[in-house]
Amino acid sequence: MTLPDLRSGKSYAVFDAYGTLFDVHSAVARHAGALGPRADSLSEVWRTKQLEYSWVHGLMGRYVAFWHLTERALDFALAKHPEIDRGFREKLLDAYRDLDAYDEVPGVLERLRERGVKTALFSNGNAAMLERAVASSGLGEQLDAVLSVDPVRTFKTAPAAYQMVLDQLATERNTVLFFSSNRWDIAGATAFGFDAVWVNRKGQPDEYPDQPPRAVVKSLDGVI
Repeated sequence: MTLPDLRSGKSYAVFDAYGTLFDVHSAVARHAGALGPRADSLSEVWRTKQLEYSWVHGLMGRYVAFWHLTERALDFALAKHPEIDRGFREKLLDAYRDLDAYDEVPGVLERLRERGVKTALFSNGNAAMLERAVASSGLGEQLDAVLSVDPVRTFKTAPAAYQMVLDQLATERNTVLFFSSNRWDIAGATAFGFDAVWVNRKGQPDEYPDQPPRAVVKSLDGVI
């Protein structure tokens, strides 16, 4: 698999947010010393339940803002780890509002825009959540658009979510190159008809061979 040339035919580089631009485990990492030896497990359960809740609500047709699902997922993770002080709940939520961007992200976005490629963030996160994350990470000037699934009131991998990208950007499928670190998201985007690049940061095996990505990179440094 080869990475498409972003200077020929692709007008938009569209990035998933959580796990792709922002390190979802950085919230717990900031308090890992105080949380104790089960901090990593807490973070994994928090992320897993956050995603599970979005898929279940999407299938039920009962949209709930992603921030509320994030809160519920943390409550479950804390209940699953009774040895961790629940007094950290608000500190962890505050840290999640201001997640760290991966080190390479600002430079990659800037280089893309210097080459005439427009950049967009596209996320399950609700609008207020994304606005805070973009502002705190300092990425606002490197993004041409910040897109939330809020208007369609469903979550990825629903086709309506990916269609919203085209509607909001007033463009066609063949102009978009989509990036995500989430293999399920890459599968959904590929099924929808996007050229999709899997940012496989952790070297995970391929879960969806029937919906292959256009290319696989270890980090966004491999993009440009």
